[in-house]
Amino acid sequence: MEFDELTKIWHLQNKETMYVIDASALHRCIQAKKRQAKSILNISELLNIIVNIFASVFIITINFLKDNSNIFLTLVGIWMFCTALYVALKRIGRLNGDNQFDQSMRGDLDHAISVATYQIKISHLMRWNVLPVGLLLFAASMNKGQSFWIAVSILSFFFIAIYVSRWEHNIYKSKRNELEVLRKKLENK
Repeated sequence: MEFDELTKIWHLQNKETMYVIDASALHRCIQAKKRQAKSILNISELLNIIVNIFASVFIITINFLKDNSNIFLTLVGIWMFCTALYVALKRIGRLNGDNQFDQSMRGDLDHAISVATYQIKISHLMRWNVLPVGLLLFAASMNKGQSFWIAVSILSFFFIAIYVSRWEHNIYKSKRNELEVLRKKLENK
């Protein structure tokens, strides 16, 4: 149910149509939006942690098993592991802070906005995290003496990933904006 879906009632005294918000339905709507935001955020965080850890371990292991290891590949692995560690620590902090919101409609709405804002921050971080990873992989491919076009293809792929991730980032921003508009409407009523 959206905020604009209101129930008409007939006011008998002055025979005017009035609109009333169904508070319990609105609260259920806010709780559903909060659950959805938390679910998406949990998946995003866990995927970031798992993918970065496995990729870093794989890259570092393969790099050290070769006779001529590449310092840039080692740096990529270290960078990705540090990224996973950072996201894991931020996740722990976020989960510990989830208890600061009360169980009212206002508390649930504030919590949903907080989760959406955090999702935007993580999305922004991961979006720009592609840049150092791409540059380090570009340097690693150039250091290995591979074809210049392979290195340019790697770099191009990462710039396309940054561009496409803007679409995902904007989705999170629009969801947070919807929640903030709802909060403003409730504050004005």
